[in-house]
Amino acid sequence: MSRIQATFEKLAQQNRKALIPYITAGDPNPDVTVPLMHALVEAGVDVIEMGVPFSDPMADGSVIQRAAERALKHNVSLCDVLDMAAKFREKDATTPLVLMGYGNPVEAMGWENFAARCAEVGVDGALTVDFPPEESHEAFGHLQRHGIAPIFLIAPTTDESRVEKIAKLARGYVYYVSLKGVTGAGHLDLEELARKLPELRRHIKLPIGVGFGIRDAATAKAVAALCDGVVVGSRLVQEIESSAEQDVIAKVSALVKELRAAIDEA
Repeated sequence: MSRIQATFEKLAQQNRKALIPYITAGDPNPDVTVPLMHALVEAGVDVIEMGVPFSDPMADGSVIQRAAERALKHNVSLCDVLDMAAKFREKDATTPLVLMGYGNPVEAMGWENFAARCAEVGVDGALTVDFPPEESHEAFGHLQRHGIAPIFLIAPTTDESRVEKIAKLARGYVYYVSLKGVTGAGHLDLEELARKLPELRRHIKLPIGVGFGIRDAATAKAVAALCDGVVVGSRLVQEIESSAEQDVIAKVSALVKELRAAIDEA
């Protein structure tokens, strides 16, 4: 059983929902990333999404774009992110890790090499924003051969036939983008989310995580009542950006504890 599946099954038995933070690897500098990941686990997260810095993060809003720029100033590459994952695994063998990013760095490395390296360092899933499932059977085949879950986005505009295709290919969990636009944009329409998720569950048997636009504990609690996992990215990255470097871990940990408490009330 994969770490992702084991985590969601354990949470379901406890009638709890997953808290899934996104951080950009290498932000604010590479030395902070692994200690921050351990702190996130101590604060109560269940799965960690590690963002791979990329120069043209088209699905991301300005907050995460700036995080990528900060990491790239330190020359953080995909190889470096995989090394960070390996370092994290030296002390944590159970928390699922998902790499989230764009196709170019993976293409440069080669999907076979990427998948093999993910398996070697203990990465559990990969979400490549700009690799649609219709065009990526060979690429995702490499992931599945090495036991790495291909994780897909579903948008509010995704039609039913495409949801069916994604349901057949996806592993681990499915990431529902709760609003139209980039990360951190706009505000959630909870009524629309409550209407949409039952439609998705007709086709998707995997856990469904919801992200984009979750900015505070109250929203996290409301979303948690509707889905299996709450993904928080821009709000955490914003906390990293606004904190002095020596305060990053304490500030982010405090915010995560607030989110964890709110989700557990759902």
